[in-house]
Amino acid sequence: MERTRIAVAGASGLIGSALVRSLTADGHEVVRLVRHAPRSEAEVRWDPERGQVDAAGLAGCSAVVNLAGAGVGDHRWTDAYKRRIHDSRVHGTAALAKAVAALDERPRVFVNGSAMGYYGETGERVVDESAPAGRGFLPELCVEWEAAAEPARAAGVRTALTRTGLVVARGGGAWGRLFPLFRAGLGGRMGDGRQYWSYIALHDEVAAIRHLLDRDDLSGPFNLTAPEPLTNREITAAMGRVLHRPTLLQVPAPVLRTVLGEMAGDVLGSARVVPKRLLESGFTFAFPGIEDALRAA
Repeated sequence: MERTRIAVAGASGLIGSALVRSLTADGHEVVRLVRHAPRSEAEVRWDPERGQVDAAGLAGCSAVVNLAGAGVGDHRWTDAYKRRIHDSRVHGTAALAKAVAALDERPRVFVNGSAMGYYGETGERVVDESAPAGRGFLPELCVEWEAAAEPARAAGVRTALTRTGLVVARGGGAWGRLFPLFRAGLGGRMGDGRQYWSYIALHDEVAAIRHLLDRDDLSGPFNLTAPEPLTNREITAAMGRVLHRPTLLQVPAPVLRTVLGEMAGDVLGSARVVPKRLLESGFTFAFPGIEDALRAA
């Protein structure tokens, strides 16, 4: 990809900050969307919950990447927090997509975040991008979230949707919480451990996004997950091997439901999601296996 100007929403998050580092290291000019008054030409003001964005700041960008959204695992899912999760994604995406569509000189590509939560509970069934949406809060959110990007696509901007799995990283996300527990010898399987977890190394997540930015023939939904999902039991065992700690403990399902509330369904649910379209496009994973991903983190 030639050096260019790229706008990134959610640039301070786990994936966004890693993407910005990668793009900047390769000489790209990165414009960050921020909620405060811009401090430089490298910042553009927006308010995702209110659906507001300073579209003039996007002028000259060849690509716009939207990774913004309130953390799904940051708080218990009260009605108020679920509204925040929804509004930060759906309203923010709609505002960006409309801003992109309204530009006189539109960007080449709009990459919009989504999540493997689109598929809901899949049990042992393997699902790729052709599978329908599931039912429940997260699947319904993802459907609305992806639909909010439609103005950009309708205006002729190539639009790619990233249905991201559980990102294996030391500094945030699910593994940001798991690593300290396992290092302390307090790790163990969750529930019966038979539920599938579809994961992806942070390095591969960033590489996949850049792959979608670079390839002019790629649009629509892409599962950003490692090729072979594993059960929670298998991942727990791998964590023990990599960190050299026992993993004999088990967190019973009723305890998780008491502590996490509705969000426990996401932890105990099974999502066996595979990246069919990403692999078909020629993308190569640097850390396809769980132990490689864990060591990379």
